[in-house]
Amino acid sequence: MPSSFARKSRRRIGFLVFDGVKMLDFVGPAEVFVEANQSVSDYEVVLISPDGRSVQTSLGSRIEVSGAAADAGRFDTVVIPGSELPPTRFVTAEVLAAACALSAKTRRLVSICSGAFVLAELGLLDGRQATTHWKFTRELAHRYPKADVQPDAIFVRDGNLYTSAGVVAGVDVALALVEEDHGPDIARRVAQSLVVYMQRPGGQSQFSASLNGPAPRSALVRRVVDLICVDPAYPHTVQTLAAHAQVSPRHLTRLFRSELERSPAEYVGFVRFCAARDLLHAGHTVTEAAIAAGYGNSEALRRAFVARLGISPSKYQQRFRSTGSAVTPQDEEVRAVS
Repeated sequence: MPSSFARKSRRRIGFLVFDGVKMLDFVGPAEVFVEANQSVSDYEVVLISPDGRSVQTSLGSRIEVSGAAADAGRFDTVVIPGSELPPTRFVTAEVLAAACALSAKTRRLVSICSGAFVLAELGLLDGRQATTHWKFTRELAHRYPKADVQPDAIFVRDGNLYTSAGVVAGVDVALALVEEDHGPDIARRVAQSLVVYMQRPGGQSQFSASLNGPAPRSALVRRVVDLICVDPAYPHTVQTLAAHAQVSPRHLTRLFRSELERSPAEYVGFVRFCAARDLLHAGHTVTEAAIAAGYGNSEALRRAFVARLGISPSKYQQRFRSTGSAVTPQDEEVRAVS
């Protein structure tokens, strides 16, 4: 994959599609570049298949392409989507040959979801940090031990290679690429036009606080968890939560420890921390994040961040100020605070 080449006209963004390709994996990111053209008119989106023939998508519909990978010419960026099919079925010799040809004539190479298996099979992830959809991360790491798989990140950048988690994460990485090319204002304008969340950095967890860790097994605990997650800033106590669930505080604590491996107070603290972290990702000030998440003031949030991550919230935010801040240490993921 060449490090650079002269760009004479619009940036060509190539999407390699194949039978069984997951439609949202390529349509979502493609729309980001198309929408960006409303502001900068800089992108030419090109659909390519291994042999130049139309392909059948995950929805069963057929789509036409511009041509075959071998004849496609140079690209600024090549995107390899994933599939609903297992990697052992869609990563065919034809797909690999096409991806190999395209990787040699692009400035940036991107995979969406299980498309990472195509890059891994070609050896392009060897010694590189990478991610994929959470349900595939263990298989990716097992089959390709030379890849440094980041199991929780939304997307990861390692040099000019980008890998992302499933479906909507493809929109996140596409926004990051637009930001690299044209700055945060254009990327933000695209996000607003598409009505999507702008500030999801690559290192942000694939899971919200309510999805991370053990899931509630009982309806009672689920009701309490939902109450906490909907309004983490409320002054929840074990007494108020128990009253909401119509059980004793002792019984609620026993259920939380059994099902969530935390006390109610510990769970409230966990959700508040995740809420404050996501507010910092979204560009809020430390004080705003502290108040909105229920810490009351910036000093309380600072103590929480230092205790959990060893850095202040302001320093943490500096690392995630851009959507392009895609590679992050593992100890800064949600799992570090669980």
